Parts: sequence; structure tokens; C-alpha cells
Amino acid sequence: MTKKGIEEFHKKLKELKDYIALATVPASSYNKTNIEIIKNFISEGIPGVYITLNKPYSTMLESFKKNKIDTRLIIFVDSVTKLASSNVKKDKNCLFIGSPERLSDISIAMDQAVRAIPTKEKFVFFDSLSTLLIYNKSDTVARFIHFLATKMRAWKVKGIIISLEKEKNKDLIDKLTQVCDLVEDLK
Repeated sequence: MTKKGIEEFHKKLKELKDYIALATVPASSYNKTNIEIIKNFISEGIPGVYITLNKPYSTMLESFKKNKIDTRLIIFVDSVTKLASSNVKKDKNCLFIGSPERLSDISIAMDQAVRAIPTKEKFVFFDSLSTLLIYNKSDTVARFIHFLATKMRAWKVKGIIISLEKEKNKDLIDKLTQVCDLVEDLK
């Protein structure tokens, strides 16, 4: 992913008001891309919800702080930490979910987090579609993302869904293209 590529992506997003964007990202630039997208929202003063299915909240917090991202503007939904430890300390900026296969719990937590943000303008960043496919069947993930897209539209948020670019995800991405306002390959 080049800096120019991410700038082009942000430019396309700025042309939309409330949207759902699906971005496919190579594994080699996955972390950097996520950081840049979030950094852009935060630099504009837009608060949001970050759903992490890959890394624990503590790791995400450390990474964001290292990259000078104001984490006070982000509510995290973490479905990883409880997989590794049963001793999870509560945090006012994070809702902990048991596992990425608990789609209903993820949906409920997202709804709570979005409603907790008092501003009209906000984002929802879903990281990552590829991880859901490890824990759930493709058709189940497709139905969940369709449901989620409907919720995002009702919430009037800027929605970003990230997926690693993989040939096995192609069928799912093709199905989800119809519910997204923008599908971008961020190579």
C-alpha cells in the first residue's frame, strides 16, 4: 500500500456522506493500512468504534498510541482477549466479547458502542472479514455483514470493513459488493 493509494481512498470516501466501504488489503500492509485509515478519522475529530477480531485491545491501544492516535475518541469491541484469558479487566473504552464466532454478541456490543458516542458524525471500523471466515461459514458471514450494513445505514455512520485479499474471500467479497458504496483494493 502506498501513501498515495491511501490518500486516493480517503478522497473517494470524502465524496460520500454516510457510507459502507469494503477495503481489501494485502497481508503485508494490513497493520499500516488500518492505522492510516483510523488516523485519518481521528485527525478530522471523528470518533468511532473499532471492532477488533485479530488483536487484543491492549495490543491495539499500544499500537495506536505509538502512532499518535488519540484513543479517547475510540470505543473498542474486542473479541480476542477473552479467547486467551478468562481474567479480563474491565475498561470504559472497550467491550469484551467471548469469540469472533459470537456474531450476535458482536452486533449487540457494536450497537451499544455506537449509541454511546454522542456526536452525529462517527465511524465504525470492522477488522476483519477474513477472521470471521475462520470461525464462521461463508454464508453466515455474508448474512451477518448484510445485517451489519443495514445497521450502519440506520446509525448513519461511516463504515469501513477490512478484508485480507485472498482468493478464497473472493466469493464473499462479490456477495458483499452489492451492500457497499465503495469497494477498494488497497494494494
